Amino acid sequence: MGNITLGRYIALDSPIHKLDPRAKIMALIIMLVAIFFPAGWMGYAIIFCVVTGVILTAKLSFKYVWMSMKPMLFMMIILLIVNSFAIHDGVELFGIGRWGLYSEAVNQTAYIAVRLLLMVMITTCLTATTKPLDMTLGIEDLLKPFEVFHCPSHEIAMLISIALRFIPDLIDETQRIMKAQESRGVDMKEGTLKEKIMAILSLIVPLFVSAFQRAEDLANAMEARGYMPGEPRTRYKVLKMKAGDWVLIAGSSVVLVLMIYLSCFA
Repeated sequence: MGNITLGRYIALDSPIHKLDPRAKIMALIIMLVAIFFPAGWMGYAIIFCVVTGVILTAKLSFKYVWMSMKPMLFMMIILLIVNSFAIHDGVELFGIGRWGLYSEAVNQTAYIAVRLLLMVMITTCLTATTKPLDMTLGIEDLLKPFEVFHCPSHEIAMLISIALRFIPDLIDETQRIMKAQESRGVDMKEGTLKEKIMAILSLIVPLFVSAFQRAEDLANAMEARGYMPGEPRTRYKVLKMKAGDWVLIAGSSVVLVLMIYLSCFA
């Protein structure tokens, strides 16, 4: 549980950390779109190399990025099992009776796994190099054109920022409750099915109570400071795009064009 890194900001002195949050969010969206083009393994290799370069530039450790991907491994195993029953194309690699594992099932699972892992890597780069406040300001600025359609840009940005901010807090709270329950004799790993269900309930109930208490405290703090949704607000920090920001957007756009080319003509 403590290995989940999504939403955690890592304060480092790197060129990626200094970029405008709007540029990083736009680059994230462009790269996510590029991932879903069927560009084959060559395309995924190019995206992986680009993301690896960003990770090195941001001075993030690969161990940290790997910790963000570990929770996906169990999902990949379940996906492989489901595909083994649903897809029967290609060469049979392994079989027991009527059940068989075919090459196409493995290929489809690998495609989905690589896409998900690349998405997690890119998202981790964004959250690890962007402060929650900067994320809020960036999302709000990007949503401002939609205010013509009465879209509450500031409120949406605030909700996303609060959600990302509270992910690490909830993870830490879960660890604290688990240790407290284990010190009282609750076994989270062993026991019968009924005992495991009761152990999970002993974790979920106090976690929900703590989450609601945190939400109430946050609402009271915002109300005490005069926060009023929908009212005009001034900013202490004004975002300005620089040359490096445009280079990041241009680079991600080049990757998107390359993925489109590979998916259409390669």
